[in-house]
Amino acid sequence: MTEQVKVAVVYHSGYGHTEVLAQAVAAGVENAGGVAQTISVTDLENLDWDVLAQADAIIFGSPTYMGSVSAQFKAFMDASSKVWMEQGWKDKLAAGFTNSASHSGDKLNTLIQLSVYAAQQSMNWVSLGLMPGNNSSQGSPEDLNRIGSYLGAMAQSNADEGAEVTPPQTDRDTAEALGARVAVAAKRWQQ
Repeated sequence: MTEQVKVAVVYHSGYGHTEVLAQAVAAGVENAGGVAQTISVTDLENLDWDVLAQADAIIFGSPTYMGSVSAQFKAFMDASSKVWMEQGWKDKLAAGFTNSASHSGDKLNTLIQLSVYAAQQSMNWVSLGLMPGNNSSQGSPEDLNRIGSYLGAMAQSNADEGAEVTPPQTDRDTAEALGARVAVAAKRWQQ
């Protein structure tokens, strides 16, 4: 019998919006039968690297600031150089999510940056696995993957609204679907 997969959700959130997504990703992992642990990279000195070492998959999340991951998330990436040197995350599954105030906000660049980072860590990237929503006259802003990403989950949060209001539920549901997909993939990968 296979044991429950462990998925770490590592994120930075400047204003709470990306944290809401991290919680949704973790809920998706748990709903798919996995065990999720969220880890904020805000305090690198007290970051529990052991949780990451023991995880079967790591899902990275960062807001998109100026077309890239936040400085705090980049600091986490740089701090993981010892893990990279030892190939400590080799063959773990990886995925990513991001959020910005603009509908585009160059979020794709952030997901590309996260996937390249995962590749440098010798991890295996799991895509979102959802067809794009809201891309026809029959579509709706309530569709899953309403922003139309393939590489990872994208969300949009109005800059003048707090995390209790935005990102909208459909973006939270898309993040939850990503967490579930990674948990299911990790179960298959574990066998």
